[in-house]
Amino acid sequence: MRHAHRVDQVRAAEAELMARLPEGTLMQRAATGLAVTCARLLTRRRGRVYGSRVVVLAGSGDNGGDALYAGAELARRGARVTAVLLAPGRAHGGGLAALRAARGRVVVEQEVGLADFSRADLVLDGIVGIGGRGGLRPEAEPYARAARTGVVVAVDVPSGVDADTGEVAGAALRADVTVCFGTYKPGLLIDPGASYAGAVQLVGIGLELPPAGVVALQHADVADLLPVPGAESDKYRRGVVGVAAGSARYPGAALLAVAGALRGGAGAVRYVGTAAEEVVRRFPETLVTEGGPAGAGRVQAWVVGPGGGEGAGRALAEALAADVPVLVDADGLTELARLGPGALAGRTAPTLLTPHTGEAARLLAGAGAGAGAGPGGDGGTRSEQPRPPAAEELAAARLATARRLAAAYRATVLLKGSTTVVADPSGSVRVNPTGTAWLATAGSGDVLAGLAGSLLAAGLSAPDAAAVAAYLHGLAARHTAGVPGAPVTASEVAAALPAVWNDVRAGAAPEPRSGRPGGTGA
Repeated sequence: MRHAHRVDQVRAAEAELMARLPEGTLMQRAATGLAVTCARLLTRRRGRVYGSRVVVLAGSGDNGGDALYAGAELARRGARVTAVLLAPGRAHGGGLAALRAARGRVVVEQEVGLADFSRADLVLDGIVGIGGRGGLRPEAEPYARAARTGVVVAVDVPSGVDADTGEVAGAALRADVTVCFGTYKPGLLIDPGASYAGAVQLVGIGLELPPAGVVALQHADVADLLPVPGAESDKYRRGVVGVAAGSARYPGAALLAVAGALRGGAGAVRYVGTAAEEVVRRFPETLVTEGGPAGAGRVQAWVVGPGGGEGAGRALAEALAADVPVLVDADGLTELARLGPGALAGRTAPTLLTPHTGEAARLLAGAGAGAGAGPGGDGGTRSEQPRPPAAEELAAARLATARRLAAAYRATVLLKGSTTVVADPSGSVRVNPTGTAWLATAGSGDVLAGLAGSLLAAGLSAPDAAAVAAYLHGLAARHTAGVPGAPVTASEVAAALPAVWNDVRAGAAPEPRSGRPGGTGA
């Protein structure tokens, strides 16, 4: 599991460690790990470090110091190192002295620095550290726009990316590799910042940190959570997931949600809705019940909303009245936004919401409206709702958006998009690293909803079910798309789930890169 900590937690741990170590030891640890990574990249790229052209973009403070000390180590190995000082009067004195002692070149003229930047084999981005906020300052902005031929290595975080949130408020320098110290930073795992980070590599420096508020699951974590039947299991002990989905207009949503549910670990799938005939024809193992969730019989979890149309309101009310976990998606979320958080008041069983950012905007607007009505109540009209926040703003602040929703509705939230973020009401977050842009295809969210609902019925907690479903869903899309990648359909993603389930249990599938997480579709 990858653990990501806030800047204030990192600063506190660094201060505690530095108080016990000789002065400068911590920076030397970081710089040595950074230099080792850079040497490896240069050797892979050019066959050797000697003679390589390296540019260090050095801002003020310790981040610039890390870069300068690493540049000095590369210079001692024969690299031709140029340090470009973006804050000449505030450059780290010790790092600058070390670079000069290693016969590194130092320039302050930005025209010269830009020319060297464009020709370099490797660039060390030490402009802004983890405490930086906002985009690059004017003197650094040209480097974000300049052409380059070499690899850019960010020191702890790409300059211009908020380390705590992944937000990018202005110009930022896109990295090919980010070397982070002590722990991952949330902004390296969550878009838009993650898309600037490239491949993320962790260098341990001995920090003692508290439990992380943001984590990303890996293969071993998911394998430990997958439900596996025992010798005495039957279909009811494994769990029955109810799916209330589909309508005359969107019958395919029912088929896709059931397809995901059948491959999610529960022992049986019970379907209610208008697409019963199509569902049984395609999946004869499905249990079909006429009417709504209230009369469906025994289930351990409900999935409500995919393609539900006008019937989503009734299905949501009946499912929420049951004392079992409920996953709300698509048209169910539209209905929940109309009712507001009061629709979930008094529920003791878990609720999992799976919005994309457009639905998140409606839910947040609904959280401020007359939300006291329960399911089936009048809850106000759409004209009474406050104006929804812009979906684009929410997408740019994914971490905050997921946490706001989870707190407002007292539910677990799986926020879909370029990075899938799972937040629970306590504020704990899990980030999915396996997604791919190929999941931006019709119906992929229906498959995800069925898969996550089945995991709920099999006994996983709402945060576990959401995180595991997103992980498998992303792997299935990658498995189907192949390399370098081709369009996939939602049906193909569902069909690939057994293969990636086996891969995860066997530990056979390669770990996704931590730095470029993708989405889970709509």
